[in-house]
Parts: sequence; C-alpha cells; structure tokens
Amino acid sequence: ALQEDSRTMPAAAKSVPVKRTELRTSPGGVLDETWLARTLALRPGISLMELDLERLQARLLDDGQVLTATLTRNFPDRLMVQITERVPVARIKVDLAGRPEAFLVARDGVVYSGSNYDPLMVETLPWLGGFSLTPEGAGFRPIAGMDIISDLLARAQYEAEHLYRSWQVVSLARLEADREIEVTTKDGSTIIFSGRMDFFLQLAKLDYMTEKLAAMPVARARIDLSLGREVPVMVELIPTDRDAERPAFAPGFNIFPPSK
Repeated sequence: ALQEDSRTMPAAAKSVPVKRTELRTSPGGVLDETWLARTLALRPGISLMELDLERLQARLLDDGQVLTATLTRNFPDRLMVQITERVPVARIKVDLAGRPEAFLVARDGVVYSGSNYDPLMVETLPWLGGFSLTPEGAGFRPIAGMDIISDLLARAQYEAEHLYRSWQVVSLARLEADREIEVTTKDGSTIIFSGRMDFFLQLAKLDYMTEKLAAMPVARARIDLSLGREVPVMVELIPTDRDAERPAFAPGFNIFPPSK
C-alpha cells in the first residue's frame, strides 16, 4: 500500500536512510554492486523518498554497457536495480588526444569502454576497421552496419569456432557500397564475405577450402566467397631455396565446394 501511495507513509519512515542497493543483471552480465555504487553515487544518509529515480536511471544508461535499467523502491530501506547488459562482439582502437585506447562494440553498434569483463574473453574479440567514428555527446555515434557484422561473427563463433579464432580484423570499408565484409586473419590471409548471401553456407565453403589449402605450402591466401559457388583463391606460397625464382603470389585458381 505504501508503494502505491507514499503519502500514507509516516514521516518517520520517510527519513529512513537507504541501507542497501540490490542489483540484478541479465544472464551472463558482469556488472556488480561495486559498479552500481560508483555509478549511482548516492549521498550518504539519503532516504528512499529523496531518490530521483529518473535521474538515477539516466546515470545508469549513460554507461553504454547498460541497455535497459529499472529502479524500484522497496520500503523501508532498499533500492532494487534491474539492468540488461549489452554484449561485446568486437573491439576498436581510438586515438584520444594522442593516446590510443581500446573500446568495445555491441551488436547494435554502440561503442563503450566496458567494465568487469574477463581480459581473456576480450582478447578473443576481433578488431573492427574500415569505418569512421563520429563523436556524439560524451561518447560516439553507434557504428552503422553492425547488425550484419554481428550476424557473421555469431555464426562463425558458434558454428565454425576453429575459423573464428584466427580472425583478427573485420573491415566495414566495402559493406555499404558493395555489401561485402573483408576479414583479415592472424596469418595475413584475407576472406571476402557477401552480406547478401547466407553466412552459414559461406562458412561451410571456407571450412572446405581451408582444409584443402592446409595440404599446400601456403603462407597466406585471398579467398573471395562473394561470388556464390565459384570461389576465386589467390595464394602466397612459402618460399624455399628451389623456389627462389617463383613469383611471390601463385596464379589465382578456383575451388568448387561440393553442393549442399
């Protein structure tokens, strides 16, 4: 009844200070009570009735890691906070006043610094390239096209993890104009994906070709999956003494994966 109409609350109850804040976050969330206390920055001795919930909600949402936030008074002295966290899918590096700093990027393109993540998990995320970052307010404007990039990364991570682990940079440079995504692997190879075709089928072709190329003395390769069934491949062979006169790149050839 008091939650419905605080006017019926005795004056003494209105002066009871907040003794506890309780945080509930989304499954897999990493934000904790320490982060909550730092973000809310409640004045010592403040009571529930003195709290401006809309203002506190805005503080939480100012952190790009927070997608949604709900605050509820639980009389006489508890503040309940329910949040949904964004999940990072990639990393970017930003030059801030001559100092490079890493940020995380969520599926919806929101850029944020990130708190409490396992450093080993962050290290597995690929870097993004080929886009312009636009300042907006105290942060940055969301990166366009991340829904398509996120679909590719999620498919690769859960259906071809052995391929995903080798990806280092994902470029958006040709996404808007040509609907193509260029991935550079840790060994310097390049893979071109089409944003117009099913990523599962493209990953299946890539898996087939990677297996075939593993039997060749290949230092790096360029694999274009954007042309459908015909997949042009250009490889750079590992040099040997006998191959001193061989061109750095072998002539291109096509690999035709088996039909579905």
